This record gives sequence, structure tokens and C-alpha cells, in this order.
Amino acid sequence: MPDWKVPSKLYIDSCGEGLGAALHQTQIINDKPVEEPICFISRQINPKEARYGERQLEFLCLVWALEKLRYYLDGKVFDVITDCNAVKSLLKVKTPNIHMLRWQIAVHKYRGNMTIAHKSGKIHKNENVLSRWALENTPENPAWVPQEEHHVEGICVTDIGT
Repeated sequence: MPDWKVPSKLYIDSCGEGLGAALHQTQIINDKPVEEPICFISRQINPKEARYGERQLEFLCLVWALEKLRYYLDGKVFDVITDCNAVKSLLKVKTPNIHMLRWQIAVHKYRGNMTIAHKSGKIHKNENVLSRWALENTPENPAWVPQEEHHVEGICVTDIGT
């Protein structure tokens, strides 16, 4: 079980076959800090996504992982660990295309609590397996389609009298 007071680490990776992510937390076990997994997720990429470049796939993986794990991450401090250093710069693109703009907006709500760090692919091994052996897309594990959330901004109650 996650400890909601402890910062988390979200490891992400993508490849031409799939997306993978792992959420970890450092927990104290026998008086020693140990990085423990909270959950693992993966999925195959669809034919349209197969045309994306490496940087776009990695950014897609970040957006997908944030959406899938939002109940673990919303309002929490966490680090994103990626083997693609360009993910940081993709957040700052001044004139993004339409899907990159959507992704930037999706990531923006986490900006205050999230830091992105680069970890060389040679030592970024855990998530490589998840992206290369991604779970098949099924009704139980569907390919991700961003869904707009609709929030109630306010309610107005008026007495119309009788």
C-alpha cells in the first residue's frame, strides 16, 4: 500500500511496441530505506502511435501514465524518471501541434508537484521490460484514449417562490 505522505517515483519507458510505467516509493523496512513498487502498468501502442518518433512516444507514455495513475499522483509530490532527456523540453515547446498541446495541458496540472529526471537507458531497466513486453490491448486493458473530465464548477440555487 502506498504511504500518502511519502514522495513517489514514476518510472516511464516507451518503444515501438508499447508503453510501460512503474510507480515506486521509498519505504523504511527494518530501519533501512527500500524502494518498493506500488504498481506496474503497460500497454501496446496502436497503429497511429507507431508512427510517432521516440520523443513523442516517451511524452505520450508520460501523459498516459499520469492519467492511469492519477489517483495515486494527484496532489502528491513525485519524480518522473525517464531515459529520454527530451521529455523536459517537450513541456516547453512554444508552438506545439494539436496533440502535443493536449499533452502539455494534461501534464500541466502536475507541474507544481512533479520533477522530471533523466536516467541513462543503460541503468533504466525495470520499465524497458514493461514497454517491450506490453500487455495486449483488451477491454480490461484498453489502449488509452484521453477522456475529458467534467467538473461541477458551482451550483446556483434560486427560490422561485410559489
